[in-house]
Amino acid sequence: MGDIMKTIPPQAIAALLVLVIGVIFFFMWRRANRVGRVRLTFFLILGIIAFSSYYLLFEAPIYDRINRGLDLQGGVHVVLEAKDAPGAKVDDRSMNEAVDIIRERVDKLGVTEPLIQREGSRRIIVELPGVKNAQEAIDVIGKPAYLEFVDEKGNVVITGTDLKKADIAKTEEGYVVTLELNPEGAKKFAKATSENVGKRIAILLDKEIISAPEVREPIPDGRAQITGYDTAETAYKMSVLLNSGVLPVKLDIIENRSVSATLGQDSIARSLSAGAIGVALVICFMLAYYRLPGLIADFALGVYVLLLLLALKAINATLTLPGVAGIILSVGMAVDANVLIFERMREELRSGKTLWSAMNSGFSNALRAIWDSNITTLIAAGVLFWLGSGPVKGFAVTLSLGIACSMLTAVIVTKYLLRLLIQGNLLKKEQSWILKWV
Repeated sequence: MGDIMKTIPPQAIAALLVLVIGVIFFFMWRRANRVGRVRLTFFLILGIIAFSSYYLLFEAPIYDRINRGLDLQGGVHVVLEAKDAPGAKVDDRSMNEAVDIIRERVDKLGVTEPLIQREGSRRIIVELPGVKNAQEAIDVIGKPAYLEFVDEKGNVVITGTDLKKADIAKTEEGYVVTLELNPEGAKKFAKATSENVGKRIAILLDKEIISAPEVREPIPDGRAQITGYDTAETAYKMSVLLNSGVLPVKLDIIENRSVSATLGQDSIARSLSAGAIGVALVICFMLAYYRLPGLIADFALGVYVLLLLLALKAINATLTLPGVAGIILSVGMAVDANVLIFERMREELRSGKTLWSAMNSGFSNALRAIWDSNITTLIAAGVLFWLGSGPVKGFAVTLSLGIACSMLTAVIVTKYLLRLLIQGNLLKKEQSWILKWV
């Protein structure tokens, strides 16, 4: 029998178990009265929350499928500084073009969620999570891309060294990319366009075709246009690719370091341990102080954690250590909303209201305080996201998502489960958890 069980996939066993539970629940539901059905619904929801939490946190951990930043995954951190050179002065436009070119090159490495951003007026920070070969990454970031114009016969017409600059312009036909060639390039291009009227000349960047415009007429003066762009953005991207034959400014590597994956794993382990201890303490406190409603708050906390992790996965967020700190911080804030609601309910019961009336009034009165505290925190998180960079933005994102999820679970999940408790006569005023501390 044991050998037979080993050959059955775990998914099949789980599906069979769910089917059996569903059949049992169906027959119990049909035989139960109204109160019994409310109780069945209550325990079914608790079971679904418990099973989902266990599966997504232990069996198929959702946090393993969330992108991790450099500090958690390890990788390469490079700081580049732009220097003035003859004919290539550092300005805002050239720095933005350099960032776009480096991003295009990094994409070819297949790096998941790289960080490429400007720092100040002359520096560019490049972080490549999961990259093992630091030197290869640096070579790709800093090398001049190879640009070629090739006719249909496979002959190289001109290269990136013949192109002075590419820009964009607006015409009656839409947006166009303008090309200006140096004198030598203009001669070669005039000959090639004369011989290829009605044909296409492919533009290759690092041996990959990025465009293949048709030659409408000979171009003798070294000034050409590539038409067919509907938006300024698409035309600008093409101009950046063409200009990437050489970087628009000279970039020196002033910092280059590898972050150990071992350090990242240690950070993950410590963060998860800290989070688990914090959540366990919160759960124990809510159970000890609020008893059955505290249990409801704990299940709502489980829903909150799942929603937050699923939201991070859905937006393809990159988790960093500050982001983990934001998650841990928001756990306490999630329970804080339930504490406010329960304390408001206690005050309503002291005034002599029924449990049902106290619950409705408690939620209504506590909601204003919950909104006020969460909105002020969201404002602070918004300022951090706006003015911060990298890890600071990650902290702001996870904190904001945590607040949104905590509001959802406190206002909807906790209230719905408390209603089922009262409607199912599982919580009564004469046995109330609140009266113990009045």
